[in-house]
Amino acid sequence: MQTTIGGSGSVLVHQYIGGRLRRARGGETQAVIDPATGRTLVLADLADPADVDEAVAAARRAFPEWSRATPGERSAALHRLAVLLDERSEDLARTESTQTGKPIRLSAGFDVPGTVDNVAFFAGAARHLEGKAQAEYSADHASAIRREAIGVVGSIAPWNYPLQMAGWKILPAIAAGNTIVLKPAEITPLTALMFAQACTEAGIPDGVVNVVTGTGPVAGEALMSHPDVNMVSFTGSTAVGKRIAQLASQTVKRVHLELGGKAPFVVFDDADLEAAIHGAVAGSLINSGQDCTAATRAYVHRSLFDDFVDGVAELFAKVRLGDPFDHATDLGPLSSHRHRDRVAAHVERARSQGAKAVVGGEVPTELRGTPWAEGAYYRPTLITGASQDSEIVREEIFDPVLVALPFDGDDEAIRLANDTPFGLAASAWTKDLVRAHRASRDIKAGCVWINDHIPIVSEMPHGGFKQSGYGKDMSAYSLEEYTQVKHVMHDVTGNARKAWHRTVFTL
Repeated sequence: MQTTIGGSGSVLVHQYIGGRLRRARGGETQAVIDPATGRTLVLADLADPADVDEAVAAARRAFPEWSRATPGERSAALHRLAVLLDERSEDLARTESTQTGKPIRLSAGFDVPGTVDNVAFFAGAARHLEGKAQAEYSADHASAIRREAIGVVGSIAPWNYPLQMAGWKILPAIAAGNTIVLKPAEITPLTALMFAQACTEAGIPDGVVNVVTGTGPVAGEALMSHPDVNMVSFTGSTAVGKRIAQLASQTVKRVHLELGGKAPFVVFDDADLEAAIHGAVAGSLINSGQDCTAATRAYVHRSLFDDFVDGVAELFAKVRLGDPFDHATDLGPLSSHRHRDRVAAHVERARSQGAKAVVGGEVPTELRGTPWAEGAYYRPTLITGASQDSEIVREEIFDPVLVALPFDGDDEAIRLANDTPFGLAASAWTKDLVRAHRASRDIKAGCVWINDHIPIVSEMPHGGFKQSGYGKDMSAYSLEEYTQVKHVMHDVTGNARKAWHRTVFTL
């Protein structure tokens, strides 16, 4: 693997186009930084529009053969891919933790096995496209539905789950017979390139999976607006998603958007308080809070509020920060020092507006004198006293920060949960079946957990409502996003003169 992490600023990361690694044309590079230490891992080539053109051309050339492969052939290649990735799971996990700073427990226990499971799922799903049964819906005709690949897909994946998001973009696209050009985040390109190379080794033809490593304004916009790209898929912020929809509209491309979130965590008065406290800590701190479905707004019944705050604060204070490769570490750094500073500024503005940081709200001091002292760490932070209309309650910040607010009745809880432009995920905590049903019905989000927060499975869809975007990742529903439906109608009478012709002319 030519993207092996070696440090020293050597250029080791290239574009992956047409089944091989190659240098970017423009010669520009960007350092890939280990956010846990601040050191440079490698320099990554930055793609320019000419590189994007070449990647799209490679995908276009590969499309006829791949789209005409049988579902069984595509399935077999994906099964081989699952085996390869599983064999390389340790290397993938280490690389993922190094480029993102996430604890190895998360990479090895969630990111990599989740990706392998996704590959295995789509290997099966490739053989099970859904459609209406062929039948005579008109007395004189038989109708059938074909699900066909769309063409070349241009995808942009985020930096928070580089490997999993590469899988979420690539797998349904190629399982359905499309080819793809993926642009991973320029700060975390390593595992996406490893994934693409494994695709080739698994027997997926050259050009089916291509990766360009570049910035959003240059490579990303060139890909999203490219005239030979038939569909675009993006995971990231709502603001950028709106820009991508605008670019795609110029050529009426199919658009798939998984955007921001500000997930409510609703604790009713009959909830198991211990479970809710533990769920809030895990749900808000996963991946250092850099998860679009992370619990960010805890609405807690006033009768439980003080105990909930005390319990969460106690656990937050015990969370261990430090070496991502130490299995005792609970929380890694944020993705970059720039992002860490942005999070800190949000917390400070909340304090200036009267909110209180019950715990956290600062850069940790205990890492001084260690190799991680220069890392982009930030303490788990619990905020109370914020107003519903404040920035820290309403904006997606992507941070290890949980805001807790009290409510008095069920109607108020649902109203507060829905008082957001986002609608990606939510959870409700209650022992009452009727209350749980109401919450799952009335909270406007693409996923509503009951008495848990965060778990996902390959068989179920992921995607949002409102300004959290549209379209689904994972599950058989995502295959529908990457196919187009064709109606084929056959005459079954053999008559030259059809009865309906009389509505147009008579002879």
